[in-house]
Amino acid sequence: MSHLFAYFFRMRFICRWGLMHNVYPENIQEHSLRVAQIAHALAVISNQQFGGTLQPDRASTLALYHDVTEVLTGDLPTPVKYFNPGIRQVYGEIEKAAGQRLLGMVPSSLRAVYQPLFEPAEADRPYWELVHAADKLCAWIKCVEEVTAGNREFTEAEKALGESVAGLDVPEVRYFVEAFVPSFRLTLDELK
Repeated sequence: MSHLFAYFFRMRFICRWGLMHNVYPENIQEHSLRVAQIAHALAVISNQQFGGTLQPDRASTLALYHDVTEVLTGDLPTPVKYFNPGIRQVYGEIEKAAGQRLLGMVPSSLRAVYQPLFEPAEADRPYWELVHAADKLCAWIKCVEEVTAGNREFTEAEKALGESVAGLDVPEVRYFVEAFVPSFRLTLDELK
């Protein structure tokens, strides 16, 4: 018997943005879906606009699993996680140990398929780069949504994350930002 999926299904209980008032609370399960959708889109954009040869399904699959270790570690707020290099290093070790624990829950006959989801393989590096970019985009979009809803709590985070996204040297991200992000500032009536 494996407890793996029982843990995965608890992702909905891990709230993000724990230090901030949220108009729209977000958990890591819905965040992972958003990251998967955007990582998929970035791979499609890479292929269609920039001559890439990526598999969009691989990007979305890796994105679905990018935060699963948080069912064991919780979501450590970014200001804490990056407070200093020592904390970041120790938290990285904690995340790695959590990934190993989850991987240990995978039946041995399936482990080879799941291992790259918990231990990034060199062959997946281009996909993980897109997942990282999609994760950052999602954080920024969350801030945009909160500020658009009148929540000033996210004003500084929106600015900082917007600058961080703009600083990414990823043409797929620039394309996504220009094509899709402006709509997040519109009301439902304005989307018509």
